[in-house]
Formats: sequence, structure tokens, C-alpha cells
Amino acid sequence: MYVSHLQLADFRSYESALLELEPGVSTFVGPNGQGKTNLVEAIGYVATLGSHRVSADAPLVRRGADRAVVRCAVVSGERRAVVELEINPGKANRARLNRSPATRPREVLGVLRTVLFAPEDLALVKGDPGDRRRFLDELLVARAPRLAAVRSDYERVLKQRNALLKSASARYLKRQEVDLSTLDVWDGHLVAAGAELLAARLALTAELQPLTAKAYAELAGADGAPVLRYRSSADPDAADLPADREHLAEVMRAALAEARHQELQRGVSLVGPHRDELVLALDDLPAKGYASQGESWSYALALRLSAFELLRADGDDPVLILDDVFSELDAARRRRLAEHVAHCEQVLVSAAVPEDIPEELRGARFRVREGGVERD
Repeated sequence: MYVSHLQLADFRSYESALLELEPGVSTFVGPNGQGKTNLVEAIGYVATLGSHRVSADAPLVRRGADRAVVRCAVVSGERRAVVELEINPGKANRARLNRSPATRPREVLGVLRTVLFAPEDLALVKGDPGDRRRFLDELLVARAPRLAAVRSDYERVLKQRNALLKSASARYLKRQEVDLSTLDVWDGHLVAAGAELLAARLALTAELQPLTAKAYAELAGADGAPVLRYRSSADPDAADLPADREHLAEVMRAALAEARHQELQRGVSLVGPHRDELVLALDDLPAKGYASQGESWSYALALRLSAFELLRADGDDPVLILDDVFSELDAARRRRLAEHVAHCEQVLVSAAVPEDIPEELRGARFRVREGGVERD
């Protein structure tokens, strides 16, 4: 799989841009602040409908413009598809696939699959649990786009349930009568969507474990032992929950019943995938707080490379994007990473200076300056 064309209109710093890309390595080189990351961000957005830099869409639209458009041509084997996304902050975004309007933007998920590594990914190791949950969920959707609907359903139910708990909490704390029948209904919806998402995350964590350990050893050049463990808020002490939806639904129901008093006191949902954690350890110690800077970079890279291997095993190579990462790595890690990815079908690399790019990844080069892109 590779991106053959990228066209932007009013996306970030670009009033307009048109790139023709090829399989193999392409590098975007230019001083910081000139728009290199904006290019790879646009490609990542087509794959995930989200940015790796910001959580909202508004910053993606060029100042003074009402909307942004990203058009991307994707080649996979003998198939060619064109995805067009119209980003409308404050309104519904629109999507087209091969010029036909999609009912929902998420219908284009799966046409392009990417694995993107950027400096922000250090948060996978050092950041909050939400960063690791997002990593799992985006990988799940990349492998099985139908899970985007499950994730969306869960978030919708959670929002409704939290609103109900918040309104019920005031009466509960005043020891007034509270009608809990509606809460029972939302419990059922939360369990239905939550158990499916939880089962998928547990299965994915098990698949990532050996791949992450292997990638880490290759990148770090050491015998570190990364350990991934999924901790569910429904049963935090369970060492090995089975990825069985029916069993997990029962576990969630029991946990919700036990937590009801506390939830009514606090007015918020305390059980479910939104409270879960992917725990990362290294040599029996928590990676967060104990891993060195170099070990943390290797761990984050290993997670992304593991994601790449899982997507590759499902079919075509995903597009691998390395956004300004080589400046953060020492010479040995640069070399090992370059050797690891040099033979992927398409690798897109951004760097401030050519010297940051290892020799193994010297392919087509694009100069980025003052909001413009030109090929050397």
C-alpha cells in the first residue's frame, strides 16, 4: 500500500499543495515551522480521521479559511482509491470515496492504513493512560474498521450515562428518592459496547506483547524485557482476563453494581474501558518513571513497529511515517531503526536537516519552505 497523490486546500499552513509520491522512501526536509509535519499529518488524518498533534479539528484549517480539504490517492495492489475529506470545524465533516459521498466519514476508514511515529509518541510511555488507550483503539480500528462504530457507540452511551449520574447525584447526596430504572437501561448499553471493546483490547494486547519485546531488543541493542499488561477497571486485580465478550459482560455488570453507590456520590462512571490502563513495564519495573530517555524512546518505537507488523500480517504493508524522530535518537538507534524499516513498501520521513536522515533512508527528497513543497 502506498500514497500516490496528496492534495491539500487550506490545510494548516497550506493554501494549496499537490504532491506526487512513489513507493519506497520519500523525505521532507526543511527548517522547523515550514510545514513538513503538516504534510504527514494530513496523510495520517486520512487514515485515522484524527491528528496526532491536536484533539480538535479547528487548528487543521488555515487561518482565515472556513474549511480544509484533504484529497489522497491510495494504491493497494491493483486497486486505486481516492479519499477526499472536508474538515468543517463546528459542523459535520464530509467524506467522499472515489467521488461518491459517504454517509459518515468513518466509512472511509481502512482505505489507507498508516503507522505514524512522532516526538509526541513519547507520551505512550511517559504520558497518561488515555494516550495508551488511544494507541490501542486506533490500531483496533485500523485492523477492523467496524470497531469505529463500537467505539463511537460506547462514547455516546458513556456521555448519556454520565449526564444521568450527574443529575441523579444531587438528589442522592440529599438523601432524596432517585429513580434508578433509567440508569439500569444505560448500564445495559454500556456493558454491551464496553465488553466488545474490552475483549478487542485484551486480544490486541496479547498479540502486541511478543512483537514489542522483539522490536525493543532490536532497537535498544539490549536484553530489556518489555511487558504489556491490560488492567481493567472492571477487575483491576485480575492478572489475565480472558478476551471473551460474554464473560467480560458479566464482569462489567458485577463491577457496575458494586460501584453504583460511589458513582452516584461522584456523579460519574467509574467502570468501563474509558477507565482502563495499558500497563507498560521494563524488567519488572514500571516504564513510566523508571525507564531512561533512551529506553523510553525505544519502547515507544517498539510499540509502533509492533503495530506495523500486525497490520502487515493482515495484508498490505501500511504506510510508515517517521515525523522528525531521528533528531531525537542516538546514532546507534538511528541506524537500527533505519535498517528495520528501509524495505517497507512506503516510508515517509520528515527532518529539519538532511544529516538527520540515515543513509539507508535516502530516497526521493522534497524541500519544504515558506508553505511550499518542491521535489529536488
